[in-house]
Amino acid sequence: MTIRNIVFDFGGVLIDWNPVYLYSELFETEAEMNYFLTHICPYDWNLRQDAGRSIEEATRERQERHPEYEEEIGYYYGRWDEMLGGTIEANVRLVEPLKAKYRLFGLTNWSAETLPLAMQRYDFFSKLEGIVVSGEEKIVKPDPALYRILLDRYQLKAEESLFIDDNAANIATARELGFQAVHLTPDLDLEGYLKEQGIL
Repeated sequence: MTIRNIVFDFGGVLIDWNPVYLYSELFETEAEMNYFLTHICPYDWNLRQDAGRSIEEATRERQERHPEYEEEIGYYYGRWDEMLGGTIEANVRLVEPLKAKYRLFGLTNWSAETLPLAMQRYDFFSKLEGIVVSGEEKIVKPDPALYRILLDRYQLKAEESLFIDDNAANIATARELGFQAVHLTPDLDLEGYLKEQGIL
């Protein structure tokens, strides 16, 4: 099947985002940091903001539950930009040559309140024709409904679209919906793979 569209996830594919970049500077030991990121502000708490909960509500709820970490919790979004490690340049440099051949889109689990900060910082966003953001739609991957919003909004066919994501569950849903898909693991050279497949 001919590929006409490339759909990128952002975190872990084009952007290096990790709370460790901030909290390694705030805690004296790795064990303290890991406890905080596992029990106080864990991944599933952050995911609720990706699903549309406001940062203000999320921060207040967490600070009321864990007042001993009030300051550190406030930094999660108060100093959120310090969690951005930069672009994953090996993949970002592929955006321009891919744009010459395909329509490019983004499909991301991201808070609607923080994504604009990344968009202001990184130029590659201007190369994308459209982006579907979980925080705006209040649906997160791997829910098929978020993928269908992308397909419907931009009049895309799943079978003509290549989806690139670092999350196995997200890839599984994409394939179930008919997308061609690349599961981006640490040992996969995306440029090499795309060239092998005749895509790049």
